Amino acid sequence: MGAGADNGNVVALGKVRRQRQPDEVKFERRELDQILRVYSFMVAGGEWRDYGISHLRDRAVFSVFRRTSEMPLYRIEKSPKLARKQGAYAVINASGMVLKRGHDLTQLLKLFDKQIRLVQSS
Repeated sequence: MGAGADNGNVVALGKVRRQRQPDEVKFERRELDQILRVYSFMVAGGEWRDYGISHLRDRAVFSVFRRTSEMPLYRIEKSPKLARKQGAYAVINASGMVLKRGHDLTQLLKLFDKQIRLVQSS
């Protein structure tokens, strides 16, 4: 065998991948559906124009922008490590203040209901 060859042990690729890097936190289809429903109402009203999704090791983030070049107006975050304590979901404004935190995404997104009603009545 050539230089640097190991002793021929077979290791399952899936096991190596799990050990090497932890999975990223991601939004599930149901969660994205709820978030995008709110997003579409706000886009229709001209309030929001763009979004970005980040999947990190400790949280998933849905960022909402008025303009692409700006800081996000809001961040909707999912942090599973906080699920038992404060709730896995949070809405954070542009200055970093947590506006609402909870265990239920549907209840959390009701924060935008007043703005959606204003958009619908226009």
